[in-house]
Amino acid sequence: MSKEQNVLQYYVICNRLKNIIRTGWKEWHVQRERVESVAEHIFGVQMLALAMKSEYQYDVDIMKVIYMLAVHELGETIIGDLTQFQIAKEEKEKIEHEAVQQILSGLFDGHQIEELFLEFDAHHTKEAMFAYQCDKLECDLQSKLYDEEGCVDLNQQEGNTIMNQTMVQELLKSGSSWSTMWLQFGQQVYPYDEHFKAVSNYAMKNEIGESKEKEFLLKLKTNRN
Repeated sequence: MSKEQNVLQYYVICNRLKNIIRTGWKEWHVQRERVESVAEHIFGVQMLALAMKSEYQYDVDIMKVIYMLAVHELGETIIGDLTQFQIAKEEKEKIEHEAVQQILSGLFDGHQIEELFLEFDAHHTKEAMFAYQCDKLECDLQSKLYDEEGCVDLNQQEGNTIMNQTMVQELLKSGSSWSTMWLQFGQQVYPYDEHFKAVSNYAMKNEIGESKEKEFLLKLKTNRN
């Protein structure tokens, strides 16, 4: 194929992520006119990475992190958004890696891009671990935003098998809100360092959504005047 065809083929495949809704939100029956797509998650996690690097001065190559996060969901263009409750980690990695290799096979720099994807997946380098924490925390924070909007009714969860998971049940029975359950689950399951835990804890105890956004925009307007 020509270079032009390679560019457009890759673009069109990646464009699918704009229309793949995040599976977790569907399973929890999030009621909202627009629910987050995988592409929107990618944007969100990249912005979170920039903010975490800025405020906590992590010793990471942030451009490499942003590049990693740009392609970390690439396999989902083919296999879809599969959660940890739907498929074993080893099986998902196998089919996802095969999908990524297939997608990138036509690009001149495809091998280099694939290496970044595999580095992210392995979580061995400091950039990969930082990116991985951003990826997981972004999901937890999105649940908080949906919870503040009142998008989830825990009494209307017919067919939601995640609710039957032991840890989820224990967290919900402890009196936690839906998003607090997500945030606590993240802290128990993922290797968050002290800074990621601090942001997670702050989100648990404070509103982070529309009211804070309005407050911030008002401050910007005041400063301009």
